[in-house]
Amino acid sequence: MSLTSARSAGPAEAPPPAAPAGSGAGRRAYGLGPLLLRLHFYAGVLVAPFLVLAAVTGLAYTVTPQLDPIVYGTELRADPAGRTALPVSEQVAAARAAHPEGTLSYVAPGAGGTTTQVVFTSPELGEDQHSVYVDPYTAQVKGQLTTWFGYTPVRTWIDDLHRNLHLGTVGRHYSELAASWLWVVALGGLALWWRRQRGSRGRIRRLLLPDLAARKGVRRTRGWHASTGVWLVVGLLFLSATGLTWSRYAGANFGAGLDALDARTPVLSTALSGADGPAAGGGHHGGGGPTAAPPVDPAAIDDVLRIARADGLTGPVEVVPPADVSSAWTVEQVDNVWPVRLDRVAVDPAAGTVVDRSDFADWPLLAKLSSLGISAHMGLLFGPVNQILLAALAVGLLCVIFWGYRMWWQRRPTRADRRAVVGAPPVARGAWWQLPTWAIVIGLPAVFLLGWVLPLFGIPLLAFIVVDLVVAAWQRRRAGAAVSA
Repeated sequence: MSLTSARSAGPAEAPPPAAPAGSGAGRRAYGLGPLLLRLHFYAGVLVAPFLVLAAVTGLAYTVTPQLDPIVYGTELRADPAGRTALPVSEQVAAARAAHPEGTLSYVAPGAGGTTTQVVFTSPELGEDQHSVYVDPYTAQVKGQLTTWFGYTPVRTWIDDLHRNLHLGTVGRHYSELAASWLWVVALGGLALWWRRQRGSRGRIRRLLLPDLAARKGVRRTRGWHASTGVWLVVGLLFLSATGLTWSRYAGANFGAGLDALDARTPVLSTALSGADGPAAGGGHHGGGGPTAAPPVDPAAIDDVLRIARADGLTGPVEVVPPADVSSAWTVEQVDNVWPVRLDRVAVDPAAGTVVDRSDFADWPLLAKLSSLGISAHMGLLFGPVNQILLAALAVGLLCVIFWGYRMWWQRRPTRADRRAVVGAPPVARGAWWQLPTWAIVIGLPAVFLLGWVLPLFGIPLLAFIVVDLVVAAWQRRRAGAAVSA
């Protein structure tokens, strides 16, 4: 859903020529079709390369759950062979013996055929960590990796490629630009294809299926481009929305909105009764880096796990040691596969009690939707089915973009006296000013607000308009000079 040919406007959408400058003719109002078509063209030509990068790197990311065991099978796998897992405290002690440096950050006990992951932080690592993998049945250390929030090096590398092309903060602009415009391109293409099919027989079939009877060329390419886009539109809107939630600028605005609506993930209090410690905790994922912590007694983790299991925390969990002597341990469910298990408890092992509890069922609706959306965007929520759907979306988007550029190529003039490399824009300049008055009155504030919330939508849109107006003024000046000559 990236490009639309000039002919896709149809007779009902082709705008009349703009009134010459200085002619005194009043502005005539026309529908939204010309504006949608020109905006879709600009976005398709200029934003599509960023969408291609996002689709290709996202496609690579979908296979990381299967890639990790292949590359890091030694570290990640353990053979249960009918044996009973040893106490987690023994596994942590083995990890500490193999890695005496650093502060214990959290422990993810192994289950079934997976190893226990014992994670240490050090100031020199920044956000990275050292993960030691221990066989839960023998307490043998299977290996050590430098990880990022539990991600293996390969998964971290592919994740960085998708998020920022390994360019750091500057690279994040590419993915935010793609997410900011993906919904515009998708909805604009859907609206244009819907308009084109109005009044035709078998409208629904024509919307969903390409016209294979159309002669070869731009008409057949447009059919594949548009009908495939219709099938993808819901998924593309989802990827756009969820991608924006953790982007740099739009994500910050989204977070501010959650704060204003008091819709953040509830804070889990880790303050021990009668202590003057921190009032809140929430695990290793929310921290700003390694901090000084008291020595942790590895033996306490067994009691912490027992209390948390007795309080109903089943499935895979992560155990986070206390931040200081006045704080409790934290146990978090980390099962992101539907139905998710994301409950959390704060445990005081000395008293044998649960200090505080936060259940996913009690989260605000927006916090739930945000968490589920991110899990689905990462291919976790529905397991392999989720991965297959994401891969299909990525491949489909690449096909739609290819067909869009192909239409641009097919529309190029080929006559000897009018030969050009690519086709001209599908609508004459001036569509911005040919909207009905009501559309301008309502649309300008709405677009300004969208541009404020989504800066990497607003800034390129302003650039499109400025370039369009400057080129139009330059062409009018040339035309006027030719007439006067």
